[in-house]
Amino acid sequence: MGNVKSIEKAVESLPPSELAEFRRWFAEFDAAAWDKQIEQDAAAGKLDGLATEALADYRAGSVREI
Repeated sequence: MGNVKSIEKAVESLPPSELAEFRRWFAEFDAAAWDKQIEQDAAAGKLDGLATEALADYRAGSVREI
């Protein structure tokens, strides 16, 4: 059985309280991984085009409050 399938089976067998604990842990883990990826992309300049476009739209007045 593959590693992911083993993890899936283990998660499926958790009692509700441990499943809730796992969900909290995974949400924090996933958010940290996302933050790290965004930081790496920003440092590598991968978001520069989006930032330039957003600032141009803002300066042109073609944005609205959300």
